[in-house]
Amino acid sequence: MNMPPVTKNIIIINVLFFLGSIVASKYGINLTDWLGLHFFMASGFNLYQLFTYMFMHGGFEHLFFNMFAVWMFGRVLEQVWGPRRFLFYYILCGVGAGVIQELVQYIQYTTVLSGYDSVNMGGNYVIPMGEYLNMMTTVGASGAIYAILLAFGMTFPNQPIYLYFLLPMKAKYFVMGYAILEIFLGLSQRGDGIAHFAHLGGMLFGFILIMYWKKKNKHGQFFY
Repeated sequence: MNMPPVTKNIIIINVLFFLGSIVASKYGINLTDWLGLHFFMASGFNLYQLFTYMFMHGGFEHLFFNMFAVWMFGRVLEQVWGPRRFLFYYILCGVGAGVIQELVQYIQYTTVLSGYDSVNMGGNYVIPMGEYLNMMTTVGASGAIYAILLAFGMTFPNQPIYLYFLLPMKAKYFVMGYAILEIFLGLSQRGDGIAHFAHLGGMLFGFILIMYWKKKNKHGQFFY
């Protein structure tokens, strides 16, 4: 089955970024330091990272499951929406997820870290606050992926999705279940290394954009 162009190129670019990070590490270069999304108050932050972070991944498993979701759900949406609208949706929701992640990190900083000069990482291991802020780095396409999942559920609400390839579940319930799970994990599993609120941020931006398009279409206007 031929993949539509945007879906195919998203997967190719993510794989190339992943391979590039492996090659760069052989020369002592950590591409995450340059392309991952740093907390905006950290010295390593650059605005372009809101775009590049979604093409970086923390390992092969992280990359594989994200790209599998792009292939599984993204190609269907691209065929329905067309490549321009799908690409705009993917990029905007990925950037939006990064913005939400930055906001959550800022709340964490102001409520927990503000006023401290250093952070105890356990035992006698203490690092300066500036170094810790640079460690608050986000990578991955998951925010955009969750937006794709939301769009699939809103476009094909009764389409069965097979949970673990065995248990059928309607897409709308699948999406709602994932959203509830992410809220629960985001509030209860702090420090697990997963940007749960970035996932929710991608879904939030996706929902707003889809509702905006629906409103425009009701008035005979179309956005591409």
